[in-house]
Amino acid sequence: MKGVKKQHLPSKICIVCERPFSWRKKWEKVWEEVKYCSDRCRTKKTTT
Repeated sequence: MKGVKKQHLPSKICIVCERPFSWRKKWEKVWEEVKYCSDRCRTKKTTT
């Protein structure tokens, strides 16, 4: 993702708050597994 403008980064929708969030460098290797936009949403998830 080096040299990519912020507006062209991939994004996903958080499954808890349903807001879009963009790719982050720390998620580079696990982007396919990322489901939540933040730790707050990850802890608020409901178990079904």
